Amino acid sequence: MPLKKQFLKSRPVVKVTFEIPAEAAKEASSAYVLCEAQGWQKEPLKRLKNGGFKTVLELPTDQQDDFEFRYCLLDEAGNEQYDNDWQADGYRPTPLGVENSVVSVRVS
Repeated sequence: MPLKKQFLKSRPVVKVTFEIPAEAAKEASSAYVLCEAQGWQKEPLKRLKNGGFKTVLELPTDQQDDFEFRYCLLDEAGNEQYDNDWQADGYRPTPLGVENSVVSVRVS
């Protein structure tokens, strides 16, 4: 599922729905999104009945054109696994040799 975006006319923000489908969540007991716009802090996603996870974040549209993000999945033992969004707007390489997902916040 592509990132769902709702641009607000009253404020310079876009509400972005971040979702991890059940097939990507696998054995995760909890999930978080880490986003550049949020200072890379772990924002929890709510578990869905179908086994996936979902949350909505407000990202500013007046600071830059896009933001990087990654998902963090935790299993029952607390082991972390980081993953990208399969339907991100793009991907950007990092100095660590991995890629981060990218969400565009430009008004189309």
